Amino acid sequence: QVQLVESGGGLVQAGGSLRLSCAASGRTFSGATMGWFRQAPGKEREFAAAISRSGGSTSYAGSVKGRFTISRDDAKNTVYLQMNGLKPEDTAVYYCAAVWWGSPGSQTSDWQYWGQGTQVTVSS
Repeated sequence: QVQLVESGGGLVQAGGSLRLSCAASGRTFSGATMGWFRQAPGKEREFAAAISRSGGSTSYAGSVKGRFTISRDDAKNTVYLQMNGLKPEDTAVYYCAAVWWGSPGSQTSDWQYWGQGTQVTVSS
């Protein structure tokens, strides 16, 4: 059974940084495309970033591009989201996602497994 466990959320001032981690278990991590989504209060869950199985390809939502960096460490079965230059509008619950088949896009239905989420709050 696949489990994804996020950590690293918290409260930070605007302009600050946080690094989220997602530890995966239950299946061969290196075979998974990994992603991060976020959901603000009253809004739908939206795509933030994704990284390919090899780690050689990444993609970002326009709203985070240039500020967020996704990376993976297959030896630790962990994917990271480094978030710099945080803004109040980045406040959301951040979810880790994984899929072991196909080439997922930005739709939540493309992704197979989800973590429980970690809260990120950015104060102005």
